[in-house]
Amino acid sequence: MRRHSTPWFITLSTYWFATSFKWFLVLLVLLPARVAQLVDPAEKATKLGLLFGVGAIMAFVGPPVFGYISDRFPTRWGKRLPYLAAGSLLTAAALLWMAFTSSYWSLFAAYLLLQLADDLGTGPYSALIPDLVAQEHRGAASGWMGALQVGAQIAAGAAGFLLRSLPSLFVLTALLNLAAAAWTLLFISEPAGAAPRREGFWESMAAPWQNPDFRWVWATRFLVMFGQYVVQTYLQYYLADVVRVFSFAGRRLATQAFQAVALLGLVISLGGALSSVPAGRWSDQVGRKLPIYVSGVTMALVILPLILFPDYQILVFIALVFGMGYGAYVAVDWALATDVLKSPDAYATDMGIWQTSIVIPQIIAGMMGGLVDLLNRTRAGSGYTVLFMVAAAGFLLGAFFVRNIRDVR
Repeated sequence: MRRHSTPWFITLSTYWFATSFKWFLVLLVLLPARVAQLVDPAEKATKLGLLFGVGAIMAFVGPPVFGYISDRFPTRWGKRLPYLAAGSLLTAAALLWMAFTSSYWSLFAAYLLLQLADDLGTGPYSALIPDLVAQEHRGAASGWMGALQVGAQIAAGAAGFLLRSLPSLFVLTALLNLAAAAWTLLFISEPAGAAPRREGFWESMAAPWQNPDFRWVWATRFLVMFGQYVVQTYLQYYLADVVRVFSFAGRRLATQAFQAVALLGLVISLGGALSSVPAGRWSDQVGRKLPIYVSGVTMALVILPLILFPDYQILVFIALVFGMGYGAYVAVDWALATDVLKSPDAYATDMGIWQTSIVIPQIIAGMMGGLVDLLNRTRAGSGYTVLFMVAAAGFLLGAFFVRNIRDVR
């Protein structure tokens, strides 16, 4: 398979397909539904937020630590792929545990194992694009990665809508994860016996923060991901508590909120699939900043109608436009991050630290569950209104501050 060809780009990001499929279903559909099955309905947002928050704390530590280990201890099979293999096996085990547990605290433990397994696999795996792709092709590589991620979300949304059994969705996700890992291990090779990096752990953790461009890339992604997770975490409950009727063009599309949110996720992902590859290639031509400006403003503007028009038919159109903005952002943002990395022998560590920009928003979003329950008890639906306003602000600020990145156009 020729390097930098379309099949090679697709194969390079195959495990991102499985990872995106997994987290789409787990965060948007499966975990909220399982929590609702196992706890008092009056505490569902609080308990879900606690689970997200604690899991995200683990995810904050895992990617840079496992990235550092893969940089420091290369093996005869490479620096990244052995960790991917181990992480995929543990991921499958955690998903099956989550599917069949019968208590909230057992679900809690299974979810923490899932976070650990994902960090073990994807922390080192995230360095493959800067490891193997020349800089002039990273926009295209990032675009294909984004296309596979949103394509996975389309598949996950369809599965969540069509399959009526939560355990079946967990099993399907576990099997896809193993298959994608096997495909990647079979067709992607990396240099063996690379020299290990010599820096100490704390020196490695501090190094990328000395680069102001890295700090701004991290901060802008933090703001955008905060907006995304604030909405995503509680969207299923918003549909159940506020929208309630899930009809389009006079036809009832779903009877349960977890099906309705899966369908919206499918539409969002369809929009992302349409925009991600063109946006990545566009960024190779015009630079990274302009596509991010456009995507951030688009996401902010379409969030606001959620406050005024809690109608499922309108939400479907909003989801499509939002997905186009989000797909463009995901495609270009990864290329932006790899452009500012300074040390080739520390790619996994630095990308792992960059990945924490997606974790802290999950922690904060999880901590807001109690506030959502409190505001909703004070005035029905007011908690969700606050969340949507906060999300729109995050999207706008995340796009605006990209202007402060100096060495990338």
